[in-house]
Amino acid sequence: MLAANDRQDDIVTLARAVGRVSVDDLAARFEVSPQTIRKDLNDLCEKRILTRVHGGAIIASSIENVSYEARKLIGAEEKRRIGRAAAALIPNKSSLFINIGTTTEEVAAGLHAHEGLLVITNNLNVATGLYRNPKIDVIVVGGPVRSDGAVIGSVAVDLIHKFKVDTAVIGASAIDEDGTLLDFDYEEVKVAQAIIQNARRVILVADRLKFERAAPIRIANLSEVDAFVTDRLPSEEMRALCQAHGVSVVETAVEGVGARRPLEDG
Repeated sequence: MLAANDRQDDIVTLARAVGRVSVDDLAARFEVSPQTIRKDLNDLCEKRILTRVHGGAIIASSIENVSYEARKLIGAEEKRRIGRAAAALIPNKSSLFINIGTTTEEVAAGLHAHEGLLVITNNLNVATGLYRNPKIDVIVVGGPVRSDGAVIGSVAVDLIHKFKVDTAVIGASAIDEDGTLLDFDYEEVKVAQAIIQNARRVILVADRLKFERAAPIRIANLSEVDAFVTDRLPSEEMRALCQAHGVSVVETAVEGVGARRPLEDG
């Protein structure tokens, strides 16, 4: 059995690789009790290396995001459900922006049965997944490309401002208790803000872990969103905030929710 310090070092390495670790998985991996793992996680949280979330922990950073590969793995099934539910809100024969993000990519994956869509995106992963579909036209904005397939910068912002679309699909790296949507990259945020400004309707897609994270740069506020698709709201206070701003909420973890068909044409 590893000494506590060695085990905690391995836990941090694993968390950096996959983004989130769970008590049960760690207990099985290290062949120790869940109580031992909880103590390890509490120790690492006291050192501000990790942040506790339900059932486990994530890397604690309010200034730097985890890697794209790790983000893909965090809450993967929840993101797939959110993506399908959000795609069901997109009508056929309409135009939309799809922004950067692993959850927005799941929305794009849910659009393959749609017809007559025009998709403008700054996410190369979205474009790669959709451009072969003969019923969907794809426009990719220009600009510098990050290692995660995100296109950012002033050229991207300028092109987005040339459109006025029916729907924007956006994500966020963190959501504050007052409804502030937050992210880590200033250039990425400028693109997201342009997308919000040039859409008639804004759909936010984010899992509940985003309420347990922090990030330094403000994108917008929930009051600027028309619909919010998530696995589950974290509190009645957040539900009340959404209601106060007239935000329609879809919770995919609620039985029977999230399986709606696309809206009829027109």
